Amino acid sequence: MTGPCFIFFFLLLNLLPFFQTLEASHCSIKGLPLVRNIADLPQDNYGRGGLSHITVAGSLLHGLKEVEVWLQTFAPGSRTPIHRHSCEEVFVVLKGSGTLYLASSSNKYPGKPEEHFIFSNSTFHIPVNDVHQVWNTNEHEDLQMLVIISRPPIKVFIYEDWLMPHTAAKLKFPYYWDEQCFQVPQKDEL
Repeated sequence: MTGPCFIFFFLLLNLLPFFQTLEASHCSIKGLPLVRNIADLPQDNYGRGGLSHITVAGSLLHGLKEVEVWLQTFAPGSRTPIHRHSCEEVFVVLKGSGTLYLASSSNKYPGKPEEHFIFSNSTFHIPVNDVHQVWNTNEHEDLQMLVIISRPPIKVFIYEDWLMPHTAAKLKFPYYWDEQCFQVPQKDEL
């Protein structure tokens, strides 16, 4: 095959992945390959300096209903806000080290949190509604974690400090990485 037909088929074969990518919007699984390279997934800091967040597999992005998986990297000194959510959360520390602050939700406010050293190849979980914060307290290395949550998309309650009453915590829903894809269900007009 030579000439215009060959050029047409050559272009078609080479542009097919591009058109498949266009078909797959940022908020749709349509056209996404089952196996994806993490390096090709969108990452953002969502206005939080020192954070890199990638939704590896999510409810709003990929249609998962029971779990969501994130890859998060925190630069030295960066941290999550003090927060809680009504889902279970499991962390696997891939590299770096830091500190987990964890307080129970059983009192009227979190109070003084327990401090736990976290390190490369360690894992920990956060019980439902327990107030917590993760800090990269290592001055020389990023803290990178794989995070698995249940019941996505999550409703996050943010605290200004550890003495703020649970009833005063501010709801953030949808959370930053869910905002673009979250759609409020249409109400019945009747």
